[in-house]
This record gives sequence, C-alpha cells and structure tokens, in this order.
Amino acid sequence: MARTREEGRQDTQGLGPRKAALAILRAVYLDRQMVAHLDQPRGLAPEDRARAERLAQAVLRHTGRIDTLLSAYLERRPHPLAQNILRLGVAELLLDEAEAYGVVNAAVAIAKQGRATGGAAGLINAVLRKVDQEGRARWAQLAPQTLPVWLRKAVGGAWGETATRAIEAAHEAGAPIDITLRDQSTPFEAGEPLPTGSIRLPRQTQISTLGGYEAGAFWVQDAAAALPVKLLGDVSGQPVLDLCAAPGGKTMQLAAAGAKVTALDLSKHRMGRVRVNLRRTGLSADMVTADALEFDSGPWPIIVLDAPCSATGTIRRHPDLPFVKSAREVEALTKLQMQMLDHAISLLDTGGRIVFCTCSLLPNEGENQIKAALKRHANLAVLPLAPKALGVDPAWISAEGGLRILPHYWQDRGGIDGFYMALLQKR
Repeated sequence: MARTREEGRQDTQGLGPRKAALAILRAVYLDRQMVAHLDQPRGLAPEDRARAERLAQAVLRHTGRIDTLLSAYLERRPHPLAQNILRLGVAELLLDEAEAYGVVNAAVAIAKQGRATGGAAGLINAVLRKVDQEGRARWAQLAPQTLPVWLRKAVGGAWGETATRAIEAAHEAGAPIDITLRDQSTPFEAGEPLPTGSIRLPRQTQISTLGGYEAGAFWVQDAAAALPVKLLGDVSGQPVLDLCAAPGGKTMQLAAAGAKVTALDLSKHRMGRVRVNLRRTGLSADMVTADALEFDSGPWPIIVLDAPCSATGTIRRHPDLPFVKSAREVEALTKLQMQMLDHAISLLDTGGRIVFCTCSLLPNEGENQIKAALKRHANLAVLPLAPKALGVDPAWISAEGGLRILPHYWQDRGGIDGFYMALLQKR
C-alpha cells in the first residue's frame, strides 16, 4: 500500500520502523503468525526493515518481563494494540537504551493515529516516562520470560526445573551466528572455532560482507543442526537421500563431503532456496519436489530424515514461536514423524543407515520416537556414537543412544539450538 504524504513526513521522525514492528507484534500475538511467514513491510529502506524486525524480536524475547514491569504502572491492561505500543517503548528504553524523548514522543504519535489506541495516548506518555525514570532498577530484578504453560510442563517434566530455567535464560539471551565451511580444511580467519567444527560469529555480523561469502565458502547453520550429517562419518561417493532437505544445510554438507545427494522436499518454494544455496556454493544434488511419504525409490544405503517438528529447540532464534505453536499441533507432528520414519526405513537397504533428527526440546519428538521405532522394527538398531570425534560432551548421549542437545549447553560460548538426533541401522 502506498504511503500518504503525511505518513512519509512522519517516517522521517522514525515512526516507520516502529509501526512496522508493531505490525509484526500484532500478527504474532493476535493472528498467531510466524514472523518468517509475514510479507516484508513496504515503503521502508532495508536498514529500517531490519530495525523493525530487531525491535519486534526484542519485545517477543522479553514479553513476560516487559508485561510484569508494566503491570506496576497499570491499574488494568489497556487495549492489546496500546499494550503493544507500551511493550515496544519499554524495549526501546531498557534494551536499546534509546533516548527517552524520542521514544515517548514516537509512541504517543503512533497511539494518536490509531482508532483503538488514541484514547490511551496520555496513559502511554505517563507510563513510559515512569519506566524511563525508575524502570531500570525494577527490570534487573525480573526473571527471564517463561515458556508457555503447555511447553514448560513438557520441558520441565523431561529435564527438570533447574534445566528449564536455564533454557529460558538461553532463549532470552538470543543466539550468535554459526557457519559451516564448505572445505573444513580451509582456515577461516573470522569467528571462534567450535569443538564440533562449526565457526561461531557475533550476532551482529553482516554475513554477506564476509570474505568467501560470494564464492560460497560457507553457509549459515547452527552448530547443532550441523551435527546430524557428522554422525555418518565418511560418505564420499555414497548415494544419500536427504528427506525434508530445505533450506539445504544438510544437503550442502553431504555434497561437500563427496556424497551423491538426492534432496527431496514437499515445498517448491523451499526447494528454490536449496537451488540458490547450491548455486552459490558450487555444489550439486539431484532435486526432487515430492511428498516424502509418497516417494518410492531405492533401496538407499544412507538416508537423512530431518523430520518436521515443533521447532521448540530454535526459540532463541525465533522468539515468536511460543506465541504461535500449540500442544495440539505437536501431537499431529509426532504422528507425522512416526509415519515418515517408518517410510524412510522401508526405503533403506539392508545394512543401510538412517539419521533421524528434530530441532525440538520434546522427548516425544526425539527419544520417544526412537524407542517406539525400535519396538515396531525388530531389525532396527541404534548405532553407538563417538562423542570425542563429534566434539560433544559425553553427557549429551541419551539413554537409548541418541544425542540430546539443550539450548543452555555451551552457555559460556553463547548456547546452542535444542536438537535430537540418532543414527540407526537396518539389520
């Protein structure tokens, strides 16, 4: 939608990115949409779009703490859209440490423009001035945002209260950027080498400006997400079926290791991203756009199944997720994972190996899936893992022989995404 002359004038006062951030918050809180699925705001420069998303993510990452702070200044919660303006103002004042005059004036100006928020302009002005004067001391005493009740119950039941609080703190802290090198033997000057072979960069790093980016020397991939392929060891020259391949991190890992990769995904759009990534890195794979449950080709000596899941292990990167996902959705996903794993096993050659993995915190999407699969398939076995060779703590090996990673692991390094993976063999 084209902007009016008045809106253009107001954007020069810094309202554009703030209004775009509020649109994101409305989509997440009220419409239960993931940020990644939203259209890019129109009429904003790239740097303003980036600022809008950064502001929205700051609010989402600290919503619980922000709302607790605001409750001290409110007799009752205002209209949801006014509450979002207050949340954004608090994030700017206490997290961005922005100049109070500009933050308060912008919040009041935005409120006055809204039919549902105009009557709250005076309240917003008073509350944000109070927050600026005395909110910092209160903020420091507040606990990190908690997981939604359904998720906290499952996570606490699986890993205990102490671990749950550490996970919540890791979510609030956010995530640095990890990259995987196309050639692991090539030195990379920037960043911190991790024990698993990934390179860790500060979160503010502009990836596209790094040396080697245009030449495809690396790609962004959390250290946890880079581990499933490493469970396989040497795959050079071997045919590998990469199920649910998009956006292509594991496909590129396999291709870079010399495997003959067939990458499959249901989404034509997401497979387009895989093609772009392969083109940039100079790697190749056979591309198949199809439903994994209907794919009938093989047998395969190696299959990688990165199954659709709740993605609860990636909340530190996607703070909108707790406001969108539900327990009911997870139940449907666990059934789909079971079906996909059974079908993948049917495509596996005798003696063949399969990596099953999910970026989830929930045992029902990890450990319990493997335990159940072993009961359904008498000829299936979990192959032992070598923590030292993988660069992981031996304590990360789960009881059934998989690898369980939680977000607060490597806390001194900036954490890691929650993940589960296991290496299975058909005997």
